[in-house]
Amino acid sequence: MSQTKLVNTEFYTLSPSEVLDKTNGTKSGLSESERVLRLKTNGENTLGQEKKTNYFLKFISQFKDVMVIILLVAAFVSLGLSIHNKSQGEMIDSLVIFLIVLINATIGFLQEVKAENALENLKKMSQPYATILENGTPKKVKTSQIVVGDIVLLETGDIVPADLYLLESASLKCDESALTGESEPAQKEVCVCKKNTPLAERKNICYTSSSVVYGHAKGVVVSTGKDTEMGKIASMITKTKKESTPLQKSLTKLGEIITFVVLSVAIIIFLIDVIFAHHSYVESFLTAIAIAVAAIPESMPAVVTIILSIGVTRLAKKGAIVKKLHAVETLGSCSVICSDKTGTITQNKMKVEKTFIPCTSPLSQKKMLSCMKLCNDAKKGENSFIGDPTEIALLNFAVKNGQTENFDRINELPFDSKRKMMSVLVYQNGSKIQYTKGGVDEVLSLSTKVLYKGKVVPLSQDIKEEILSQNSLMAKDALRVLAFAYKEVDSDKDFAEEGLVFIGLAGMIDPPRKEVEESIKVCKRAGLSVVMITGDHKATATAVAKRIGIITKDEQVINGEELDKISDKELAKVISKYRVFARVSPEHKVKIVKALQSEGKIVAMTGDGVNDAPSLKKANIGIGMGQNGTEVAKSVSDIILTDDNFSTIVVAVEEGRNIFSNIQKTIQFLLSCNIAEVITIFLLTLLFPQRIILSAVQILFINLVTDTFPAIALGVDKSGKDAMKKPPNHNSKYIIDGKTSTNIIYQGLAQTLISILVYIIGINLFSSYVVASTMTFMSINMLQLFHMFNVRSQNSIFTKNPFDNRLLNFAFFVEMTVLFMFGSLPALSSLVGGATLSLSQWLITIALSFMIIPICEVAKFCQNKKETIKLN
Repeated sequence: MSQTKLVNTEFYTLSPSEVLDKTNGTKSGLSESERVLRLKTNGENTLGQEKKTNYFLKFISQFKDVMVIILLVAAFVSLGLSIHNKSQGEMIDSLVIFLIVLINATIGFLQEVKAENALENLKKMSQPYATILENGTPKKVKTSQIVVGDIVLLETGDIVPADLYLLESASLKCDESALTGESEPAQKEVCVCKKNTPLAERKNICYTSSSVVYGHAKGVVVSTGKDTEMGKIASMITKTKKESTPLQKSLTKLGEIITFVVLSVAIIIFLIDVIFAHHSYVESFLTAIAIAVAAIPESMPAVVTIILSIGVTRLAKKGAIVKKLHAVETLGSCSVICSDKTGTITQNKMKVEKTFIPCTSPLSQKKMLSCMKLCNDAKKGENSFIGDPTEIALLNFAVKNGQTENFDRINELPFDSKRKMMSVLVYQNGSKIQYTKGGVDEVLSLSTKVLYKGKVVPLSQDIKEEILSQNSLMAKDALRVLAFAYKEVDSDKDFAEEGLVFIGLAGMIDPPRKEVEESIKVCKRAGLSVVMITGDHKATATAVAKRIGIITKDEQVINGEELDKISDKELAKVISKYRVFARVSPEHKVKIVKALQSEGKIVAMTGDGVNDAPSLKKANIGIGMGQNGTEVAKSVSDIILTDDNFSTIVVAVEEGRNIFSNIQKTIQFLLSCNIAEVITIFLLTLLFPQRIILSAVQILFINLVTDTFPAIALGVDKSGKDAMKKPPNHNSKYIIDGKTSTNIIYQGLAQTLISILVYIIGINLFSSYVVASTMTFMSINMLQLFHMFNVRSQNSIFTKNPFDNRLLNFAFFVEMTVLFMFGSLPALSSLVGGATLSLSQWLITIALSFMIIPICEVAKFCQNKKETIKLN
């Protein structure tokens, strides 16, 4: 009787007897031997765990970056040069490069491990056991041991261990928000559903990992593990390819450009050396490679990693754990935030928003609160109420408004989906009182009287119409409306849902988080589109979206049924029209993300449920919820919000933009300085072919000492006040956009001209190549130190507070002190192959080096003037 896996069987369309037949099961459950056989045949009831990369492979993966590969090649070439030339300089060069690459990889590796450990601490204990029938006897078993055909017993508070078809049900309600996105518990019952019934509306199926919030039931297991609806989503995740971040793409492209430039420089120098200087092929080749190696900004990968790591640390303090370094800047580039509604934008708990009592009075208010509290099955837990979210909302409202009395319940009529009502009989102040709550139409149809101005009067047509009018107004606001009634009962025989006294209405909703509305305003000012994607009904989604400012009109909303009629190509063309997607499936979410990405958008997706996982992975950056998020959602996310707070996303966006800006400034600084260094050496070598312009040690000193610390200091620069008032920077294909390229070129050439001028003045005034070389060496260093203040802002250096970056000022003074020591103390001067400089030589060097600031100030003024003219 062993049961094979039943894949793609539409159990919800079958009758109970047909399902038992398909699963080879019985109402009394399976025997122990049969269960063992099925478990051995079909495997355990688990989704399987994401395969973790071992530490060694995780460390090796840090070396895949193009720039890192270039550096490794450069290091091996330098090592080859040192062995060929028996030169200590090249040996030091190669060892330092190897050290930089190692530091870069170590920082990236440690950050990933740190994030992984933080996520492990966030994991919650799931229910490990479930109750089944084994030959008619209840038995607790591990959820992993459950098999198809098992009969599972469900009670309030249980976690559904597998996909079940209901055989018996008593007022069962399940919270399926993690799977379907529905904010309200789903009513479950024994029935047969039509073919193609949406997942969220299959009343006869309970899904694995959903929780029972009300009632009890018995069901037969129809699928386990990867065959469950949860398992299908897990398989979608493995098939979804993760997009590279904009920074990864930009740095990869930059690495390719630098490779091309370096090879071009090497070839040109080689040809010039062979054709014009008549050097040997081997000597020319080695010279060309040596200068080309000098062109590589060795510190750039390490500096970028350090900048990202600092940003990650800042975000961790603000409630966001970043799993991979490169992910942190993506939010700064994103143009669309796709957010799940339930639990992310909203609080994922119902709240009474409005009440209506016909001509209210103290008595009617008291009766309303009593009905809310007493006709209620929610219970008090350790820290909060436990039960159906709607009942918890009513209980909270009643207690908050002063109803604290408890009375004995004599009898009850539990909620039933057909009656759509619940009634209780309580002994209150010496009388027997019946309290009833339920659907408005149902309660109103059974009411013959109304509590009006503190008196019980007949329910007139006018009052009835007023009640229905108020019900319509609440429904338009997407509130879930319940009606409340009561009556005094003489004997237990009179306990029946008829002849009721109508009290009033209460409208409830899963309210938005308090800070969300302001966060969305900030996003709009920053040029970010906020899109709500939810499994909830269109009316509910529309009401919430209007309330928090995502939409202003109904035409901006579309549901899953309408999405199915639109092809991927057509959706890409019209995607910008919509801001709310309601009643969607996990497949729809991925479709939406793809459509946005096809339009060139950088997409951030937030979510906490299993139904969000595929789209979280497909998005450019996935943002999971640390507190209420499922483990599946957290495992595929790039950033985890430990406080589940939407406003933390805005903080992360600002930090991401700042990081992108700082990396851009750093790259501009490094490349403009390296261009100046290489062109200076190249031109002076042509002008003075018999002289060594800069020694290998001096080149190494500039590249690794003067470049690195100012670059790191630029990387921690504070964001401007207008960081969240500008549109996202995703329009640039590469991190070096047109304006940055222009800056790199003119700033590099300006430094080159100044350096050459210093060398020529040194030769002509002091008639010493060593002095001229030392002055040029000092000038190149000082130019970079002065220049780091230029690149802090696209505007004048005077627009930024010169004292708000202490590290930058510290780097400047320390580096200047080191330079003075190496240029004034003979012992240190000899280490870098230079001369000690006189006061006049220092003054000339400093004065000419400082000229980079006024040159850049004039250039910035012209650039900004030109942009202003274009805008006008």
